[in-house]
Amino acid sequence: MLLLVLPTLVIFELSLVPEIQPGEKVIPSGLDNYCRVLGFDQCQWSNFDPVYLQVIARSLIFAFGTTGICLLLGFPVAYWLALQIPKRWQNLLLLSFVLPLWTSSLLRSYAWKTILRPTGVLNSILTTVGLPPLDLLHSTSAVLIGMSYSFLPYMVLILYASLEKLDRRLLEAAADLGANPVEVFFKVTVPQTLPGIAAGCLLVFISGMGDFVNPELLGGASSMTVSRLIYDQFLGAARDWGFGSALSMVLITAVSIAIALMIRFGDASPKK
Repeated sequence: MLLLVLPTLVIFELSLVPEIQPGEKVIPSGLDNYCRVLGFDQCQWSNFDPVYLQVIARSLIFAFGTTGICLLLGFPVAYWLALQIPKRWQNLLLLSFVLPLWTSSLLRSYAWKTILRPTGVLNSILTTVGLPPLDLLHSTSAVLIGMSYSFLPYMVLILYASLEKLDRRLLEAAADLGANPVEVFFKVTVPQTLPGIAAGCLLVFISGMGDFVNPELLGGASSMTVSRLIYDQFLGAARDWGFGSALSMVLITAVSIAIALMIRFGDASPKK
């Protein structure tokens, strides 16, 4: 109540006050800020400018893209750790894989900035082997790389926990009945690990929607996200706490829906 519900109610109250500045009296007066989020100035439906909807769409693209990349990369790693590696090595390899989480996310983003910049490590290697340099920094690709690197360990940890509980007798039975490895994977492995896949995807999506550091450092001015826009409204030059609060409520609502889905479909026990 003290640390979550009450602050959220305060933000909601501020979101009902248009163009409120720090120190001004809070007098809720309508939904103008939410209309601005939807692209309508002062709820005048004839004045439509989708600039903020584009920011929200970009945030969703980053979150969904990061989720897809983490799933594609994380599932093979988690499968390898859970089913292919001897038990005595699993904990050590799992620990080594999540070691980046012990480092500040800010340092990790700066490291990727050093790697991806025009005179960075990646282009130095490409130039050395005779390949053309890549202009990745301050682009969507750089943001997706940084976000995927940051959230991949979460996906691997959740998928590993799900795959470790996999009933291997079903894999053997499917093989004995003539199923090839691809059929075994899609008809036996995936159905049993669907709760883990759902939980991992939702966790990465939630983290991606609220990420501020990677888009700020790796994306540049063209990669504005909801988190960066909220920052500008509260601490930047705009200083419109009412509009920032409305954007915050939109983000809180989206994350709350994702959390509810994770609680509903992210059961840790595998389906059989």
